[in-house]
Amino acid sequence: MKKSKFDRYEFKPFIIDAIQKLGFQEPTEIQERIIPLILKEESTIGQSQTGTGKTHSYILPILQKINPAKKEVQAVITAPTRELADQIYREIVKITSHCHPDEEITARVFMGGTDKQRTIDKLKVQPQIVVGTPGRINDLIKDQALVVYTADTLVVDEADLVLDMGFIEDVDMIASRMAERLKMFVFSATIPEKLKPFLKKYMENPKFVQIAPKHIAAENIEHLIIPSRHRNKVTLTYEALKLLNPYMAIVFTNTKKTADEVADALIQKGLKVGRIHGDLTPRERKKVMKQVKDLEFQYLVATDLAARGIDISGVSHVINYELPEDLDFYVHRVGRTARAGHSGVALTIYDLSDDDALNKLEKIGIVLKNVDIQKGEWVTIGERNKRKNRQKQSDEIKEKAKTFVRKPNKVKPGYKKRMKAEVEKIEKRQRRVNRGKK
Repeated sequence: MKKSKFDRYEFKPFIIDAIQKLGFQEPTEIQERIIPLILKEESTIGQSQTGTGKTHSYILPILQKINPAKKEVQAVITAPTRELADQIYREIVKITSHCHPDEEITARVFMGGTDKQRTIDKLKVQPQIVVGTPGRINDLIKDQALVVYTADTLVVDEADLVLDMGFIEDVDMIASRMAERLKMFVFSATIPEKLKPFLKKYMENPKFVQIAPKHIAAENIEHLIIPSRHRNKVTLTYEALKLLNPYMAIVFTNTKKTADEVADALIQKGLKVGRIHGDLTPRERKKVMKQVKDLEFQYLVATDLAARGIDISGVSHVINYELPEDLDFYVHRVGRTARAGHSGVALTIYDLSDDDALNKLEKIGIVLKNVDIQKGEWVTIGERNKRKNRQKQSDEIKEKAKTFVRKPNKVKPGYKKRMKAEVEKIEKRQRRVNRGKK
């Protein structure tokens, strides 16, 4: 059997089999740092961006610690969205499918939008690993259908999003019903101030692991920006999508209302478009995700719900119909493409009022290429703030020219006029020099 860099963790044979089947060659940075801490049962806060291998950094050691002989809940994993909960559950099943029949590990996923009574009926036998959304897990605990006091391991994934979506109280209630000596593992892209009281309540001297992004966004993403120039943005989006002809594109909007308006307008123009946002019923969201996986849509219009925690494979293009108010979400959005070594394109439609936001993106190292659509073709249109730069350059030349023209000791009539003419002559010469350099 080929040696793996995961062998150092001395995982059980079924985990090693699963790792080889999944094609993992070596641990990612966060896996290298988190796995030993969970194996040593040290409460940990992990801060890293999406796509770093975070999910397996806690799944693998938790599965290692599960005792198959104990038919009771031993670990609880919470996620803010149904899609992310389902995704985590599926990754667990991929690994537990390698278990020996005598040492089978059971996992169940619980989330809103499913028949609650049917779920309760099936809980006569408790799973060993519970995955789900905080609200549904908390409901099942309150109904005394799910018994978690036996579990001493709690994972809170995407904690900042849990806070934003108002689920932190549910997570608090879940934690309070679990074993007294609780080991908590919290993962988050950011650690907001409002999250700290919750962390302090349950975590005494936790280990803190921060994985600094090697690049603020994936290297193999081309970042394009296109000015709206008072054009109809839906028409501009349609033209861009037709020219890009993506394998799969996600169009991001800031609000659910705008998402519906854009999706409806693109459908009217004849495109196969799905939509995903918080106002859809659980049944509708599940259906859309299935249609996306079955490649029924070439285009998906979404709010930032899809930017975090939803893994949609094959996304070749991301379109920002509008820039997010929180620029961190720009990175999350564009992170939906260029995954697993593939390249991708992120196109942002911008207005004049977005200038400061675009400057901030450039300051954090994102290279923006200014493009436009002219006569049905892509063209590069040079610097975004060309006029501003030209004015700045002109002012600099004027100041420089003035230093070459000395004010005479004795002022004669008409000296101002002659001085101005001299400055203009030097300015013209300097502009010719600059043009020659270009």
